[in-house]
Amino acid sequence: MKFAWGEASIRQIIVHQVGNKAADENYLLSERPLETDEALEGILCQYFLSSIKSEEYYRFQHDIELPMNEVYTCVARIFENADAFTEQSAYLAKHLYGQSAHPKVKGGEFYVVHFRDTVLDGQSREAVGLFRSENRDTFLEVNKSFEGIGIESREGININKLDKGCLVFNTESEKGFVLAIVDNTNKGNEAQYWKDLFLNVAVLNNDFHQTNQFLGIAKQFVTKQLQEEFEVTRADQIDFLNRSVDYFKSHNTFDKDEFEQQVFADESVIRSFRQFDESYRNENEMNISDSFEINAQAVRKQARVFKSVLKLDKNFHIYIHGNRELIEQGVDENGRKFYKIYYDEES
Repeated sequence: MKFAWGEASIRQIIVHQVGNKAADENYLLSERPLETDEALEGILCQYFLSSIKSEEYYRFQHDIELPMNEVYTCVARIFENADAFTEQSAYLAKHLYGQSAHPKVKGGEFYVVHFRDTVLDGQSREAVGLFRSENRDTFLEVNKSFEGIGIESREGININKLDKGCLVFNTESEKGFVLAIVDNTNKGNEAQYWKDLFLNVAVLNNDFHQTNQFLGIAKQFVTKQLQEEFEVTRADQIDFLNRSVDYFKSHNTFDKDEFEQQVFADESVIRSFRQFDESYRNENEMNISDSFEINAQAVRKQARVFKSVLKLDKNFHIYIHGNRELIEQGVDENGRKFYKIYYDEES
């Protein structure tokens, strides 16, 4: 999935104040939507939408039945009847207040925005955005007068730093809609209230998620489990990581048996990986198929964290991107460890 906001415009927007319930802060509800001009609308669209660069998407969920998810129901009513916007935004603000019970949750503004013409996978979509501003920045204001130029400091919201956001696209409503989520202040357990308690969402188990999750499992096995069971060098580990990424880069469809044979080859290593894979999925409640379409965006994301650098003391860094057979490891007569590297050309 791919999101774009270049043609998006604001149909309605309202702002409520939501404090920290545990600190006995209250909430303040606006009685009517804001009136905006073209310039302000452009600034607000940039503030709300430019931070949404989602790679993973979500759906609303509930343990009993979907309509019992408060945010899902309020958003669905806005999509069904735009005249219900103000009333439903107030319900959303009260629900957020009820979930803001952790002592470290910050109070702030809560914006509910009804958008036209957001774009998801090339199709124009109506959307409802829920956004939270919690932090303040200091700005300098320069004033000119007949006496000269003065400077004052003011506190305000940085439009380049959205704290929390959720954009709900009006599609697949019967499954829980499709959501993109932003959380730039998720540094501790207290911040989980936005995604888990307030929104109550589950990740969309699409090809991006499957690709991303399986590559993560492979990385965990190679970097943590493999060395405990087998005599492997750091260069061997890097080779396994490179092979894992190369498999996903060179195939359109993932097949688990084929992956294991091409990447690990040795039957004892394959057996170890299967045990680790099964245990890791169970512990982390992952639902990954043994065959799925490979998502190139997810491969690029994971490839950035697959380390291919061999660090030798503080003297050398060797970047390994290719044939493991061109590297030999040994120990000389004085007990010093060494790597021997073969190559054809120098640049």
